[in-house]
Amino acid sequence: MEPFGTSWAFVGYVAAYGGATLVCAVALVRARRIEDAETRRGLVALLLGSGGWAAWELGFLIAPTPTLQYASYVVSLVVGLTTVGAWLYFCSAYTQRSFHTDPAYRRAAAGVYLAIVAVKLTNPLHGLYFTTEFVTEPFPHMTVVHGTAHWIVTGLSYALVAVGFFMLYELFLEADFDTRPLGVVVAITGLPVVLDILGFASAALIDINYEPLGVAVFAVGVLYVFEEEFLAVQLTDDVDDAVVYLDDDGRIRQFNDRARALFPALSGATGVPLATALPEAAARLDGEESILDRAHDGETRYYLVSDTSFTLGQTDIGRLVVFTDVTDMERQRRELDRQNEQLEGFAAAIRHELLNTLQIVSGRVTIAGEALEDGDVRTARESLRTASRTADRMSGIVDDLAELARHGQTLEDTDPVDLHEVVERAWTSVDTGDASIEIDAGGEVDAGAGRLHGLFESAFTFAVHNGASTVEVALTDDGFTITDDGAAIGDDEPEDYFQYGVSVPDAEAGMLLPNLRMLARTHGWEAAIDTGYTDGLRIVVSGIDVRLRSEQTV
Repeated sequence: MEPFGTSWAFVGYVAAYGGATLVCAVALVRARRIEDAETRRGLVALLLGSGGWAAWELGFLIAPTPTLQYASYVVSLVVGLTTVGAWLYFCSAYTQRSFHTDPAYRRAAAGVYLAIVAVKLTNPLHGLYFTTEFVTEPFPHMTVVHGTAHWIVTGLSYALVAVGFFMLYELFLEADFDTRPLGVVVAITGLPVVLDILGFASAALIDINYEPLGVAVFAVGVLYVFEEEFLAVQLTDDVDDAVVYLDDDGRIRQFNDRARALFPALSGATGVPLATALPEAAARLDGEESILDRAHDGETRYYLVSDTSFTLGQTDIGRLVVFTDVTDMERQRRELDRQNEQLEGFAAAIRHELLNTLQIVSGRVTIAGEALEDGDVRTARESLRTASRTADRMSGIVDDLAELARHGQTLEDTDPVDLHEVVERAWTSVDTGDASIEIDAGGEVDAGAGRLHGLFESAFTFAVHNGASTVEVALTDDGFTITDDGAAIGDDEPEDYFQYGVSVPDAEAGMLLPNLRMLARTHGWEAAIDTGYTDGLRIVVSGIDVRLRSEQTV
């Protein structure tokens, strides 16, 4: 009977190679479910070669005679060499390259394989690949002493394996995924190199090929531990968008670096439901609105949120959520919507003013006619003058609206504008009567100077019409306010002040604040009435990048 230490060492080797054979056989079932035909073909060939290699190494260990042991080892070398070609085929197919289909590469690979096989099969004649001898440590067995040819072939094989890993690593980087799972698989798969060296240089391990063990680990890593990562990376190659991978329960499993940059909340969110980590994104997937806006690098960008099923064979194992940057398209759409709304407002304003004008002109002409019949020439003349002024006013309104329509396009180019100077010029260009202004606006904004001047003109004209004696312009963190001490909005709806054709608070002032908002929106700003202010009326213009300087008052 062998000593216990020897028996356990032998059992350990048998278990290792038997286990590698079994793992490759089981992994074959799962590998056959991969949908991409070429990737599937490469991985199946790799598992067949590795499983066969491990099985013949096992035969070398347990064969009852030296002749069978020798034959098993030679066959294992021939079968094992196929794993290099299968590995490169898999890596090329998985990374969407064409090396595995190129006839020149295929012929070269077949030629090199046959040449090396010839060296291995003729080893009994030249003994350059390996020799054998019987040893008793760590258990009685026929040991293999590898020769120069073996190490040359091994070096070439590992160089080619490294090329395959480089292709995988490059794909992970291009897909913007975490490369650590790949690093773990590479490290464990490369461990047999260390075992080969130890087996050659010391008696601690027997001198045998340990590579089948590494390939078995790779198979487990790709098909079981990191299966989702490998499939996600392959699917999202050449996708320049943020990608989040969910399992079939809607929990976050993986995401690329673009997703992490776009959604910092993803850090540490693995295993968390998408609805918990990114509720806005989840709402876009489940609702009718699929556009998500995010503040990124100091600007608002828009992303189309879409998802697709993630399958292995015929089974759904999760979803890929893709965030496609559609900022330019969405900005154009919103600009068109704004312009359409603006044109509808202009049409409503013209229609409203036209009806008012016709009513006034018709009424004044009727009065003039009746006055003439009564011989009241003075009244007739005044009525006709009023009708004429009303018609002229209508003509001026149409001209103003035409000018506004020309200015209604969103500004593409802006310049730094001193807000204090623009406010002063706009104030002096308006008939403000006895009203005074206070300016607390020492800063710059990026704007179209003419349109900003028009915005303040509309505001000041409205303030004076609103009965203001004092107007104040003050900067805020993201814009400015225009406050007057005139009439408060009372029971009126704040939005009515900004609607063309509504005539709030009256027909004469009904277009001033709609014009103000339109000019603000051409800059990408927003204008609203501060409903919390009751000592007059305060207009808040926001969404502006304000560069403060010093406070100024005039």
